[in-house]
Amino acid sequence: MTDQARCSDIQVEPLPGTAKQERVYVILEHVGGWSRDVLDGGTFGAELTAELKAHLKGRAGLQLIRRPGRAGRAEGPRRLYLVFADEGVAEQLVVAGPEAILQLDLGGPGRNGAEPVGHPLVLVCTHGKRDVCCALKGRPLAAELVERYPGEVVWETSHTKGHRFAPSLLLMPWGYSFGRLNPSAATALVDAALAGEYFLPGNRGRGLYGPVGQVAELAVATSLTEAGETLRFGDLAADGDVVTHTDGRRWTVAMKKQEVTGVVSSCGDAPKTGTSWVAEQISAA
Repeated sequence: MTDQARCSDIQVEPLPGTAKQERVYVILEHVGGWSRDVLDGGTFGAELTAELKAHLKGRAGLQLIRRPGRAGRAEGPRRLYLVFADEGVAEQLVVAGPEAILQLDLGGPGRNGAEPVGHPLVLVCTHGKRDVCCALKGRPLAAELVERYPGEVVWETSHTKGHRFAPSLLLMPWGYSFGRLNPSAATALVDAALAGEYFLPGNRGRGLYGPVGQVAELAVATSLTEAGETLRFGDLAADGDVVTHTDGRRWTVAMKKQEVTGVVSSCGDAPKTGTSWVAEQISAA
């Protein structure tokens, strides 16, 4: 691996089925440094980290966010978002610091006196301490998007799983992961998300599901879109290889597991053989 051959340059792996899996997210604005793992003790110290891990375990994932550029280093009150991806709901609070997470009821929307968020959140991974690809490819994209969409839609974020797909993005409140988006595709994604419209390019899947469900949902979404239908986020739900539309239609997706050779998980790692799921046939159920 040379400086010119980063892990995200080795694009042998299909994107569908690789999304970060999580149902509830705590998304905290944090202007300080992000250690390699934001819950390894290097970001918040050993004692607070242990308390945060205990409170979040089995309940929610943690993402740290900041605004691109110098604005992302300004001190002051911090925004905290709660995302419940099952419901497609995001809420917001203003907090003094990470200790506020310990007081959150993570059981569902409407339990923390938070305000509803009426716009999507586009989180671009820029976590260079986790992998340099996210700094090299994520930061310029985040800066370009925030210039085009000022306000609170676009943020830099900590590790989103899958830096080999950099630039890597999370789309809230629906919990979709995206990868390998150039600026024009990322702009189209934000425009679609602002309208609530389903977006396929670079879509890795919805993190509510495992790899099979992610691939199945994307296969049905692709088929319907190619047939001329307009989909919105939340129209489809997957239960393994069975996909259901909110209008009652139902499909079964025949799946095949295949080997993928030459996968480089992180910069500096040796290539290895992985696996991925591929949709072979869609049948109305």
